Amino acid sequence: MTGGGQEAPLLRARKVYHERCPGCRQERKMEADDRIPYIDFLYIWITCLCAALPIQSLFPYLYFMIRDLKVAKQEQDIGFYAGFVGATYFLGRTVSAVPWGMFADKYGRKPCIVISILSVIIFNTLFGLSTTYWMAIVTRGLLGLLCGILGPIKAYASEVCRKEHQALGISLVTSSRAIALVVGPAIGGFLAQPAKRYPNLFSEESIFGRFPYFLPCFVISVLAAGACVACIWLPETLHMHHDDKIETIDTMEAQVSDSSLEDGKGKQSGSGRMASTKSLLKNWQLMSAITLYCVFSLHDTAYLEIFSLWAVSSRKYRGLSFTSQDVGTVLAISGLGVLVYQLTIYPFLAKYAGLIKPFRSAAVLSILLLATYPFMANLYGMELKVLINIASLLKNVFAATITIACNILQNTAVAQEQRGVANGISVTLMSIFKAVAPAAAGILFSWAQKNITGLFLPGDQILFWLLNMVSVLGLSLTFSPFFSMPSAMK
Repeated sequence: MTGGGQEAPLLRARKVYHERCPGCRQERKMEADDRIPYIDFLYIWITCLCAALPIQSLFPYLYFMIRDLKVAKQEQDIGFYAGFVGATYFLGRTVSAVPWGMFADKYGRKPCIVISILSVIIFNTLFGLSTTYWMAIVTRGLLGLLCGILGPIKAYASEVCRKEHQALGISLVTSSRAIALVVGPAIGGFLAQPAKRYPNLFSEESIFGRFPYFLPCFVISVLAAGACVACIWLPETLHMHHDDKIETIDTMEAQVSDSSLEDGKGKQSGSGRMASTKSLLKNWQLMSAITLYCVFSLHDTAYLEIFSLWAVSSRKYRGLSFTSQDVGTVLAISGLGVLVYQLTIYPFLAKYAGLIKPFRSAAVLSILLLATYPFMANLYGMELKVLINIASLLKNVFAATITIACNILQNTAVAQEQRGVANGISVTLMSIFKAVAPAAAGILFSWAQKNITGLFLPGDQILFWLLNMVSVLGLSLTFSPFFSMPSAMK
């Protein structure tokens, strides 16, 4: 057709909706209402929180759980066995992340979210009832395998709102994990072994006495059950119709040749989607964002592991000699600060400064801040507590800035129908890095304490120096030729 140029303006002004498509209904709702969907955001936040709690609540009592399961022949081996329990969850998530993304792209985001929350209710409860080491391993692995919420929920958070509110939506996913960093360890630390801690409330003969680590798991499962009920009101955002055309003509024109519009649309839409899915790994804008996400996920997970060990270690090993309550207080203040930052400051920062400038600034400031950590071991009393709280708060704010930017970059680098798979790939690779990080951090921390005098630097300074090298690597990857800004962000 030679008159294609005349038809284009008419087609651009036209947008096709389908009455029975939940994605179309959601789009029309967003077009009619430009307000922030606070209720939907609240449901997303609660769901993400319940999915993250089983990860964070484990660490306060894992050491004692492994000891009581009597799998370690000597005390020095407890950490070795505990590491496998922690890594099993991420291993399961690594295996299932992409299949869950494909499931979410085909059957919808909502079924994926509901199944994930149900897996938390079932397998987190069974983990608390573990009587053998292998039961703990299996239930933890199945929880990671079946809780496929992490990738699809980020796609969902960017689809349930208008474009101008996406930064807030995705920041809620991240902030829920920040709160889980506070609430999770508190649940695990204060509710584990309740018969010993609160003998007036729990007897040794009760289920909580016979299964001393069941109560924290049970509380989280109850919260997850409430989140599962809240999922009833979550709208589905995936477009479910067969013509694959709910985009504007800008997308149509890329798929329609000089043949008739009706014939060309159907043929090229199917082949275009298939080719696009197969070439997802060749999407450099997506893969560069995922690589950044993986590098900084490695850094953040290793930092949390090292910080927790360093803060409670003895002064003779250049630690801070904190109690578990001291560490919990620091993490609580940091988590609340990050929540306020993500809800109030970051959306405006992203709107007026973009994503990359705050990203790079946060990486540089994080490197400078971590370099001061070893010297805090020379401080005592109130001075130490004030400075470590400020440092921890700033470090977590910098980490949140980087993580939110990575999530937004990933979701804007692909079309809507590919976001589930794209986030699945991201979660798979990120889970590999997160599975490696705790083990590597523990090995390095152990080495640092054995080499506290060091050859050219004390062991603790080398430890934080190596941690900073990961940030330097990530920062360098934000520049060309490696990094490519998604077209939608330019």
